[in-house]
Amino acid sequence: MNQEFDSTLFLGFGLYLLLMLVIGALTVRYMKGLDDFVLGGRRLGPWVTAVSERASGESAWFLLGLPGAAYAAGFREFWSVIGIGFGIFLSWTFLARGLRRMSEETGSLTIPDFLSARFGGGDRSLRGIATLILLVFYTSYIGAQLVGSGQILEATFGIEKSWGMAIGAIVVVLYTMLGGFLAVAWTDLFQGILMAVVALALPILGIVHLGGWDSFVAAISANSLPAGAGEGSPFLSMNAGQTGRAFVFGVMIGNLSWGLGYFGQPHLLTRYMAIRSVKDLRLGTLIAMGWVLVAYWGAVFIGLVGLGVLGPGLEEVEQVMPLLTKALVPSWLAGIFISGAVAAMMSTADSQIMVASSSLVEDVYVKIIRRGRGTDSPGRLVFLARASALAITALALLLAYVNSGLIYDMVAYAWAGLGASFGPVLILAIWWPRLTRGGAIAGMVVGTVATIVWKNVPGLQEALDLKVASFVLALIATTLVSLLRIGDPALPHRKEPM
Repeated sequence: MNQEFDSTLFLGFGLYLLLMLVIGALTVRYMKGLDDFVLGGRRLGPWVTAVSERASGESAWFLLGLPGAAYAAGFREFWSVIGIGFGIFLSWTFLARGLRRMSEETGSLTIPDFLSARFGGGDRSLRGIATLILLVFYTSYIGAQLVGSGQILEATFGIEKSWGMAIGAIVVVLYTMLGGFLAVAWTDLFQGILMAVVALALPILGIVHLGGWDSFVAAISANSLPAGAGEGSPFLSMNAGQTGRAFVFGVMIGNLSWGLGYFGQPHLLTRYMAIRSVKDLRLGTLIAMGWVLVAYWGAVFIGLVGLGVLGPGLEEVEQVMPLLTKALVPSWLAGIFISGAVAAMMSTADSQIMVASSSLVEDVYVKIIRRGRGTDSPGRLVFLARASALAITALALLLAYVNSGLIYDMVAYAWAGLGASFGPVLILAIWWPRLTRGGAIAGMVVGTVATIVWKNVPGLQEALDLKVASFVLALIATTLVSLLRIGDPALPHRKEPM
């Protein structure tokens, strides 16, 4: 790779990073208090809400992990796309309206804050448990995003992976600390559009490069294993060559279950809480689903086209997207396209840092330690939130250095944990008046424990997918304990979320 190519490539990428920092600087003036830092004053329009929610929901998994999985496993990954699409639609349909209305009624700024308010607002133990679970899984999740930045910069510029992780961490935490939620939302709007363009354009360019659809199919048939299997190859089949129980539980349900996680991701759910009006949610839903239809199918095809263009045998399959970009487009355009992969990482990391730091200040410092806001100025609370963001990023970066494994696996673990710990509880908190405090605590604890056990006990994941098992067990625990009336019934919000 010659120096001219390197310089031009880095120019496009550097301009992208500079733009993110400029947006952060421009939104500083709106940070007058913790409400502004945490939810942007609940004044997001439907376009910013929907596109930023989609961008923050995808992470480095979207343009690194998922294409890498498709490169290695083939058409079976389309089951993940189907499950994800349903999960996003159901989340916008069954959670957004109730969460927006009820969080404003109670003045809730975070998910632990909302759950505590659901049972009267004074429950410090429920708030503390929810915050602890959030922090445990978010450190792993943010760490996965930083691993993604290291992989991108290594594959693109030859920067050592550890330095790439540090660069990603510095840029993300700077604009998040500067502008808070508004900086995160507006940078995510730009990043979400860029991600969709890349996911749509790169596979088309690859298929044209290969000579059309028939040539594309022939190339991946020849390059997939077993070699020369042609159209009968499991790589080209959505059943991955499996039948019966192995197909249903090992391929279909395992991949469809990605959709369950969307009910319990606080960095996505806060977008519903921040939209300016319940009336904007209908348009927001249409925008979000339109983004899914454009972008997600393309992410899988990036991996498939990568196999056809680059051939088999990549040492790190999750580098297929930046390597494919460099092979297909001029260097100045490659810098912009690769920024799309960085955008996938940053748009998730910034939202998760935002949620975790907000929860530390609002739920731990203000509500548990101080028991109210009267003793601290709004400026001091914003300062503490920024300091918390810096500390959380540093911890996630340390975890990324210690465990820089596959992004796909790291995200799957954190995604399952958050989805199981918060998803069933939030669904029932909005739609089921008989949910009790004890049921909510039981569901969060069982979801967390089940995720950890399923991840680490040999044989369990082969029997039933981690994401399904932890979600179902948490749902059963929440419902059963509530029916037994263990804990106080949820009195404040019995009406349906209209």
